[in-house]
Amino acid sequence: MRYAIIAAGEGSRLAQEGVREPKPLVKVGEETLIDRLLRIFMDNGAEEIAVICNDMTTLVSKHLEEIRQKGLGGRQVPLRYIVKSTPSSLHSFYELTSLLGDGKFVLTTVDTIFREDEFASFVRDFEASDADGCFPVTDFIDDEKPLYVGVGDDMTIGGFYDEPHGCRYISAGIYGLRSSAKNIARQQIEQGTSRMRNFQRALVAAGLTIKAHPFSKVLDIDHREDIKKAEELLNQQSR
Repeated sequence: MRYAIIAAGEGSRLAQEGVREPKPLVKVGEETLIDRLLRIFMDNGAEEIAVICNDMTTLVSKHLEEIRQKGLGGRQVPLRYIVKSTPSSLHSFYELTSLLGDGKFVLTTVDTIFREDEFASFVRDFEASDADGCFPVTDFIDDEKPLYVGVGDDMTIGGFYDEPHGCRYISAGIYGLRSSAKNIARQQIEQGTSRMRNFQRALVAAGLTIKAHPFSKVLDIDHREDIKKAEELLNQQSR
């Protein structure tokens, strides 16, 4: 399985609240956000990991280069990365498509916190699936602007909405896709789309079959208080 990480955001809200490190290097527990994802991806059979970080600080790119050369936790990491500032997460994904070959891949943002056992189950299901994509969803809502997901009885995603519309789930910000989705990303960029949620809507509009995979709880690190929430979630996981 190939994996990709969007780590190109500025982390401006964290900075305003006194967090000095770039978001990818913020620690939750004993690990930085970027290291945690790299480790988890390696634990789930990573053939290759692609990362994009911004060019506003050299701290993240230097950290990635050190991992590329020396490994992580005693393991070599099949890591490639791009250093480029982009106007949106969709643009960051589009830049990453140049590093993602044919076949399936899993994409996430650097600040996504989830249970590792649930992620492993998702990867196994996606690997075995004939669907065009598989997206983790959660009924735990702790997001300022959640993306609601319409899910049918067979767990096929029928739509993505800014308002609840009776939806049980919201997007977890993790995307399992086939390489065919890269063409839709390119088309969306050419049309001036600049949000991942609109890209997701375009996948459904194009007739792709996207399955939902429920997670119990997923958090994003947008504010300083989210770090504590994430550590509490990970402590619960280890019990």
